[in-house]
This record gives sequence, C-alpha cells and structure tokens, in this order.
Amino acid sequence: MIKHIVKRFAYSLFTIFLIATITFFLMNLVPGGPFLSEKNLSPQITEVMNDKYGLNEPVIIQYKNYMIKLAQGDLGVSIINKGRDINDIIYEKFLISAKVGFITIVLAITIGIAMGVVAAISKGKLVDRLLTIFSTLGMAVPNFVIATALLIIFGVKLRILPTYGLSSSAHFILPVLTLAFYPMAYIARLLRTTMLDVLDQDYIRTARSKGLSEFQVLVKHGLRNAITPIITYLGPMIAYILTGSFVVEKIFSIPGLGGEFIGSINGRDYPMIMGTTIFLATIMVSMNFIVDILYKVIDPRIELN
Repeated sequence: MIKHIVKRFAYSLFTIFLIATITFFLMNLVPGGPFLSEKNLSPQITEVMNDKYGLNEPVIIQYKNYMIKLAQGDLGVSIINKGRDINDIIYEKFLISAKVGFITIVLAITIGIAMGVVAAISKGKLVDRLLTIFSTLGMAVPNFVIATALLIIFGVKLRILPTYGLSSSAHFILPVLTLAFYPMAYIARLLRTTMLDVLDQDYIRTARSKGLSEFQVLVKHGLRNAITPIITYLGPMIAYILTGSFVVEKIFSIPGLGGEFIGSINGRDYPMIMGTTIFLATIMVSMNFIVDILYKVIDPRIELN
C-alpha cells in the first residue's frame, strides 16, 4: 500500500511537471506577446516592459527561471494586474469559485445517488422512465444551454431569482443548478446500472432471507457495493465542475477564477495563464490521486496496481 502511494505520488508530480512544460512552450509558440503594438505602446516602452518581465531572454532561459520559481511555490506576478502576486490572485478568486463548486458537488452527489437508487428499485416503472429521460437530457445538453434556459425562465420571465453576481444566497441557485445538472444526471445513470447488477446478486437474496429490512438491504449491502464507480467519477466530476465553471462564471458574472483565467488569455498574461493552468492541474491530479487511494479504503478486495 505504502509503495503504491509513493509511486502514485511521484507519478502525480511528473504529470504536473509535464503539464507545466507543455503549457509554457505552447504559449511561447503563439505569435505576439502581452505588449502588442495595438495597445498603443511605443516600441521603446514595449522593449522596457519585455525586459522587466524577462520576455527578451531566450525561451529556454525563461523556462529554467520559471521552473526554479515554481519549485519554490512562486507562480510569479501578473502582467495585466499591475504586478500583483499570482498566488494572491488565485487564492482570492478561487475562494469564490470554490464556494459555488462545493455546493455543486454536494448537491450533485446527494441528489444523483438518491435518483439512482430510486430508479433501480423502480425498474420499468414510470418513475424509472422519467429519471432515465432526465439523466439522458442532463448528459446531452451543454451547461451554457442550461444556463441560458434558467436565466430566461427564472430571471427574465418569472423574475424570482437574481441572474448575476454572488451578493446573496439566492445568487448561488442558478449557477449551482447549471453546474450540477450534468454530474447529477451521470451519477444517477451510473448508480442505477450498478445497483441493478448488485441487487441481482446472491448475497442480496441471502440478506433478504435473513429477515433484514429492505432499507438495510439497500444501504448496507446494495449501495455499499454499488458505490465504487461513483468514487471513480469523483475526480473527473471535480475537473468538470472546475473547467465548466469558467463558462458559467462568465454567464452569471461571477468574479471567480474562471473570469480571471479568460481575462488573462485575452490579455496574453503569460504568468497568469501558467499559474492558473498549473493550479487547476494540481487540483485535478490530486483528486485522482486521492480517489485512487480511496479505492482500497472503501473496498479492501481491490488490488492496487
């Protein structure tokens, strides 16, 4: 177990290093730079600014300097944010995105599991058909379409929910529903499939023959053995919520990390693009690492290879 954890940790570090390297060189392959002529800067000022941020140095030297700072946990300073520390910007903006993301994760897991169980025990009935239709739609419709529909219905037509910002609890409802729609539908569909398979096993029939209540059979023997694929999905789900929130934050005017990242791309703020990419990659890789370890904790029968 310890050997596997160490191996997976080393693999995770290498993955982050690889992402940082690829992102760095891809940015430098793109023509232009942060200080373009259309920004009304004279060639002399542009040269001074390039020198200030080390952009006139050979690419390999820039890469070496950046990786040394990265190893020390320093993501550098932002260009379009007037030299603000990127670590501080990410911390400030991510707290906002994390609030929306955390509520989304809790909602998606809770309702998704409930829907999956209900659909499984109601196989072939009207409830099962309705939940299956919902799951199919939830997985097929893009989140920006859902966001637009929710805005029109609840913000424009009914006018019962706010449509931009996060100044009150009510402001969280529409963006959270938008982000939760896909993972909720996916979890419901996935759990329904695994629950149907588990409920058909001999040990479920044995548990029922022992006089256990249906609730005990479903939770203790059914859900516990069917939940492993949901754990598998946690890593990709968090990745989806983080990347999907970029579009949602833009639609609902949420001042989170997504808007900052899009702004840094438009402004060619290389350090901010690098910092945000590495930060998000670290979260995604870390989640996959944790999920991998959770396999063994939840089901000791699983061999870690």
